[in-house]
Amino acid sequence: MFAIREYAAVLSMLLIAGALLAVAALLLWGIVYLLKTAATHAGRAVAASRAVPTRAVALVPILCVLALAFFVLHPVADRAQQIAAAPPDDYTINVSVNEVVLHATVRNHKGAPVAGLARNDFQILEDGVPQPIRHFGQADIPVTVGLVIDNSGSMRPRRAEVVAAALAFAASSNPQDEIFVVNFNEHVRFGLPREIPFTDEPARLRAALGTVKSDGKTALYDAVVAALEHLKQGNRDKKVLIVVSDGADNASTHTKAQMLELATRSDAILYGVGLYEPDDPDRNPHVVKELARVGGGEAYFPRELRDVVPTCERIAHAIRNQYTLTYVPTNQKKDGAYRTIQVQVTPATRDLTVITRRGYVAPSEAAPGAGKPPARD
Repeated sequence: MFAIREYAAVLSMLLIAGALLAVAALLLWGIVYLLKTAATHAGRAVAASRAVPTRAVALVPILCVLALAFFVLHPVADRAQQIAAAPPDDYTINVSVNEVVLHATVRNHKGAPVAGLARNDFQILEDGVPQPIRHFGQADIPVTVGLVIDNSGSMRPRRAEVVAAALAFAASSNPQDEIFVVNFNEHVRFGLPREIPFTDEPARLRAALGTVKSDGKTALYDAVVAALEHLKQGNRDKKVLIVVSDGADNASTHTKAQMLELATRSDAILYGVGLYEPDDPDRNPHVVKELARVGGGEAYFPRELRDVVPTCERIAHAIRNQYTLTYVPTNQKKDGAYRTIQVQVTPATRDLTVITRRGYVAPSEAAPGAGKPPARD
């Protein structure tokens, strides 16, 4: 984004330079024309009554040149000024390959989001060692979002509310977000056409959510794995998955451990919305909680179906108001080890909770599979 602005500014300056050269050439032509006209009509014998119109005719080219200069240079200069005065682009944070990027939500003891904190209010620890914060900010940046929607038979009574909640989330999100949908029962399907990997159009999103019937078994693990892979195609710096399910997997080829490991290695933020009937024998809130925990997001369990829409709106609000912090680890070993992260608000007496990713897997020069995160079964 920064490079595009710089190129635009350079192009504008080149246009200004070209316009100036054109005006200079026209001015030169006007002067030559004036001299020729003056020479032709000069002479003391010429009546004074003829001198005035001669001068008027001679001034015509100059006036034309000045008018042309104004209309050519004014819009070009104005555009260059707009580019120069444009605010910094908050959509991109330039980081090196060795930087760790964290997106953090801060809540007070009542669960309300806390805004207005500064860089010095945060402390990052990696494996207990303090890390200098390199980049810091709080901005509503566009994100790539995957909506992973359970359409198994157990979700049939909640289908209408889930679709409404997904649409409410999209309506509450940044207009420049790119969204995709993964519908699953025992089969995993992408809601959008193959040639359209993402959309920001409500009509397409509604169609992607509304073309599947709720029946069959539940392949939750497979759906999350497919969504994490699809997220890699997104071009937004920040990536999010929102999983809406009852958490009862009974049809996946992937295991829970494999899904959680991929979620840990991903830079995506994961949110879970668990929907259950009080007497549902298949309820498994543990899976939804684990996904949110390893993905640095939050898990929600609406008690009533009418609470599903405000829950998704709350998630959208949290995503749009997160802090972004980056650091270069002091431990530069490429050992493939799992490293724990703690982000704290200082001083601790402020009674604020920071919600973010709890760790990452360091780069490895060893064989693949080394340094897996701790088992979470």
